[in-house]
Amino acid sequence: MKYILACCCILNVQLVIAQGRLIHFTPTLFYNKFSLNQKPVLTIHDGDTVNTETTDAFGFDKQGVRRQGGGNPLTGPFYITEAKEGAVLAITLIKVALNRSYAFTTETFASRSLPDSFVKQFKKFHVVKWKLDLENMLGSVDSSYTPYTHLRDFKIPLQPFLGCIGVAPANKKNEILSFFQGNFGGNLDYSSIKQGATVYLPVLHNGAYLYIGDGHAVQGDGEIAGNALETSMDVSFSVKLIKRETLQINYPRAEDVNYIMAIGTGKTLDKALKIATANLLAWLQKDYGLTLQEATQFMSAAIEYTIAEIADPEVTVAAKVKKEILKRLNTPKH
Repeated sequence: MKYILACCCILNVQLVIAQGRLIHFTPTLFYNKFSLNQKPVLTIHDGDTVNTETTDAFGFDKQGVRRQGGGNPLTGPFYITEAKEGAVLAITLIKVALNRSYAFTTETFASRSLPDSFVKQFKKFHVVKWKLDLENMLGSVDSSYTPYTHLRDFKIPLQPFLGCIGVAPANKKNEILSFFQGNFGGNLDYSSIKQGATVYLPVLHNGAYLYIGDGHAVQGDGEIAGNALETSMDVSFSVKLIKRETLQINYPRAEDVNYIMAIGTGKTLDKALKIATANLLAWLQKDYGLTLQEATQFMSAAIEYTIAEIADPEVTVAAKVKKEILKRLNTPKH
């Protein structure tokens, strides 16, 4: 069954499928805040799938048209009707794909990445263009745009992911600029939030108010140049609600075919690491039945850390464990 729905002056073709609707949504507005105060661009339901797109971090779309000012313009908010405060929203990223042949980044170092003597050498904000070979999924510096002699033949495999995914935060004004992160998700800049991953976010308001954006063609851990290879994206995602009686989380989590990943953010690396570790510990205790004493042994032998983001106001750390190792526990409940 196919029908047409007008929403915020945008034409959306929706296909009704057994698990929910498949909705094709073309955004015309983008926002630079995770906010409860923006009118939802689309109302969706538990089980629905949405095909949509994002701009790059500077506000340029797949046609190279600037649609919004810089600072990680966001697609959304999506209002999920069944989402109630205290529940958990599971977002499965079915497709995270590049939709243009170039990206931009910056020539600098983030202040947390190196001693000040290095960082202070970059006083001007210099933008660097990269070419994206979508057929072979390789990225290279555009030498006609910026002549780097020693990078002339350098190519790196592309690994597209979303830098921003979050819900409306629970602060007093119900809005946070889109280069911040926290328990609501936000600008996590974690390279594992890619096609095939499922992200779990706490629902802090009825409707959740889900936002996505900040497409990255590839990024090294930490985003130490202040930007990744920033580009626009085609994105398909599905939503599933987990009732608070079943699961409660305080910070984002994610999983893919290989790992479970618990995320923590904080003003310092030390604080972010502690939050991520506590987040993973709670996951292992609830879903795998580990006692605190058992967790000391399992985690010390199996845990891995990724410093996902150090360039933004808050540091993002992911504490993770391979699913293959989790299978070796006696009575996994996951």
